[in-house]
Amino acid sequence: MSSVSEIDVARSELEAEQAYVDHAHACLDATRRRIREFWERVAAGRDGTHAARFERDVLEHRVFQRLGQLELGGRSLCFGRIDLRTGGEGGDGAGEGDDGSETFYIGRIGVWDEDQAAVLCDWRAPVAEPFFRATGRQPLGLARRRRFVSRGSRLLGLDDEHFSPGVLDGDGSPTAVDPDSALRENPALQAVLEAPRTGRLGDVTATIQAEQDDVIRAPLPGVLIVQGGPGTGKTVVALHRAAYLIYTHRFPLAGQGVLVIGPNPVFLTYVEQILPSLGEAGVRLATLGDLLEDVPVSGHDSEPVARTKGDARMAAVVRRAVRTRQRALREPLVLDYGLRRLRLSTEASAAIVAGARRRARTHNGGRRFVVEAFFQSLATSVRRPVDAAELADALGETLEVRRALDWMWPQLTPAHLLHDLFGSRALLANAAAGVLDDAEIEGLYRPRRAHADDVVWTTDDVPLLDEARMLLGPRNPRGNAGRIRTYGHIVVDEAQDLSPMQLRMVGRRSLNGSLTLVGDIAQATSAWAHDSWDSLVDLVSPEAPPRFAELTIGYRVPQPIMSFAAACLPPELADLVPPRAARPGGEPPRIVRLPGTDPESGAGAVVAAVRRELPHVGAGNLAVICADEQVAELSGALAAAGMAHGTSARQALGMQVSVCSARTLKGLEVDAALVVEPARIAAESAAGMRLLYVALSRATQRLTVIAGEPLPRPLEEAATAVGG
Repeated sequence: MSSVSEIDVARSELEAEQAYVDHAHACLDATRRRIREFWERVAAGRDGTHAARFERDVLEHRVFQRLGQLELGGRSLCFGRIDLRTGGEGGDGAGEGDDGSETFYIGRIGVWDEDQAAVLCDWRAPVAEPFFRATGRQPLGLARRRRFVSRGSRLLGLDDEHFSPGVLDGDGSPTAVDPDSALRENPALQAVLEAPRTGRLGDVTATIQAEQDDVIRAPLPGVLIVQGGPGTGKTVVALHRAAYLIYTHRFPLAGQGVLVIGPNPVFLTYVEQILPSLGEAGVRLATLGDLLEDVPVSGHDSEPVARTKGDARMAAVVRRAVRTRQRALREPLVLDYGLRRLRLSTEASAAIVAGARRRARTHNGGRRFVVEAFFQSLATSVRRPVDAAELADALGETLEVRRALDWMWPQLTPAHLLHDLFGSRALLANAAAGVLDDAEIEGLYRPRRAHADDVVWTTDDVPLLDEARMLLGPRNPRGNAGRIRTYGHIVVDEAQDLSPMQLRMVGRRSLNGSLTLVGDIAQATSAWAHDSWDSLVDLVSPEAPPRFAELTIGYRVPQPIMSFAAACLPPELADLVPPRAARPGGEPPRIVRLPGTDPESGAGAVVAAVRRELPHVGAGNLAVICADEQVAELSGALAAAGMAHGTSARQALGMQVSVCSARTLKGLEVDAALVVEPARIAAESAAGMRLLYVALSRATQRLTVIAGEPLPRPLEEAATAVGG
C-alpha cells in the first residue's frame, strides 16, 4: 500500500484545497439563496383558490425540508477527494487531478454550481465508495485518496494515500496489509478517536472504515444482523445505513419511512444530530416506548416479571384477555318500547358475539357488528317487528342498552384492557390458564388504580400494550388514532436485549420484512439476554435466513482497557472474540482499593477521584458508573461537594460529569470512566458480568476502578495483571 504523507504538506497544496472547499461552500450558500428567493416569490401570492393554497402548503413543506437537508450544523462539508487512474469511469463531480487522473470530491451532501456541474459528490453515491473502501489489496481504481482534516469550513491538514496497481504477493494475490497499521497511520481517524467527548455522538462520516462501509451499503431487502463489540462503531453504522438506504432507495423509502429504534432516551439524545447533519431529517428516532405515544412509560419490572412479560406466550395471554371481554349476556335483556316488550335472550346474545368474532378483524372493529345485530335481534323479538334503525335511535343511549352492549362487547383501549387484566387475579387466571404457571401469573398481578389513565407503565409493559393495540384496533374506525404505523426499513440498535414480545412489536412495524439489527451478544444484559444471535433468528426472520455481518476492529477503546474489560466475559461466551483495538497504546486501568465498605468513605473516595481525573479530561467528559442502587448516593455526594453533574434520569452526558448506571450508558462513550464497586454491578442481575463488561468498556482514554468490596474473581486476576 502507498505511504501516508505528513499532515503539514506544502502550503500551496493546502491553500488550493481550501480554495476548493470555499468554492463548495459558496455554491451551497447560493443554492440556499435560490431556494429562499423562489419561496418568497411563491409566498407573495397568498390569495387564490383552496386548491392553490393547498399546493402552496405542500410546496412550503418541501422547500423547508430541502433547506433542512442543506444545513450542516457547523460540521465539515467536504471530507476529501479521490483520484481515479486514467481510464476509470467518469461521472458527476469529476475533475482532473494533477497527473491527469480523474478527481472526485466527496462531501456530506451533493453540491452543484449554478450551471448544475457537480462540485461535491454525496458520500452515499456509488462513485464515493472507493473513498471508504479502497485498500492496498483492493485499490478499486484509485491512484490517490486524500482525506481532509478540518474543523467546520477550515482545513487543518491533508492526509494522502497513494495506491499502486497490480502489486501482488508471490502467490499472485494482492499484497497483504496490516489493517491496524493502516489505521494507526490515518491522521484523520486518529483525530476523531482522540477528540474529547461532548455528550453527543461525534462527526465520523469522513472516517468510516471499509468493514463499516460494507455494512452501511448492504442490500435493502431482508434482515441484516450486525455483531460488533465495544467501540466498533455499531451505532455509527446503524445511523449511516439509515441515511444511505434513504439516499439509494429514495423511492419508495421517502414515502414508506425509516425507523431507528434506540434502547433509551439518553441514547436518542446522544445520536439525534447525526442524521440531520447527513441531510436526512425524515428518519424517525424512537425508543419502543415512544411508539405508543399516548402511554406514559417509566421504569422497569423486576427481572422475573420482565422475563414473563417478554415471553412469546404472553401473546396468547393478551389474545385470551381480549376474547374474555366478548361475552354473552348472563340473563335475558327485556326492554319496553312503547306498548311492545322487546327481548334479547342469552342464546341470541351468544350468537351475536359468535357472529361478530367471525366477521371482525379487530375487537373494536367488531363493535358495530354487535350493535347492528343487537338491535336487529330486539326488533324481531316481537310478533310485529319494528324498524331496527328507529329502535337504535330511540334506545341506543339508554342505560340498560349501554350496559348490555358494554358487557357483550366493550370498546377498549390497550391501557384499559391491561389495567383490568393485571388488576384482577380472576381475569389473569382465566387468560393465562395452561399458558403460565402460578408464580408467573401472580407476578403479573398489581393492585388496580382508580382509573387506567392513572397507571404509569413500565418498559416491559410496552410490547404487551402494543399486542393489545393490534388485537383491539382503533376505537374510531374512521380515524388514525390507534393505528400502527409501518416503515419501509427499521434499524434497531442494542438488538441483543430484545425479548420475543419486543421483537414482535418491531416486526409489526415492518412493511416488508426489511430490518437491520445491530448489537453485541457480549453486552446482552436484559432479562432476555441472548447467548447467540441464533435464538433471535426465528423471531425476526422465520421465512428466509438473515444475513450476518461482524465488525471486528474496535476504534474507540484502547487495547489496555479492552483487555481488562474482556476478563469479565462469562464462560458461555468463550467463542465470542473481543474486537481488535485500533489503538494498541493508552494508559492501563487504575485500581483504587478502599480500606472498607463504609458508604461515606466510598462516596468520599469517588468525589476525590472525580477531582483528580478532571484535569486529565480537559474539555472531555467523565462518567461515574455504578449499580442502580448507588446512583442517588453518589449523586448526593457530588452535589454536597459542589460539583455540578448529570444523572441517569437528568442530563446524563449533558454535563461534563455524570453519575449513571451501566445500563444507561450502554452504547455510549466517555473520555474517562470511574467504575464504582464492580461487585455490586455484577450482582444486579443474572447477566451481571456482562453488565460489568459494559461498564468497563465505556472509556476512550482513562479507566479507574474503585472498590471496597472484593472484585469478582476474573476481574481480580485482571487487576493483579495491571498491578492493581
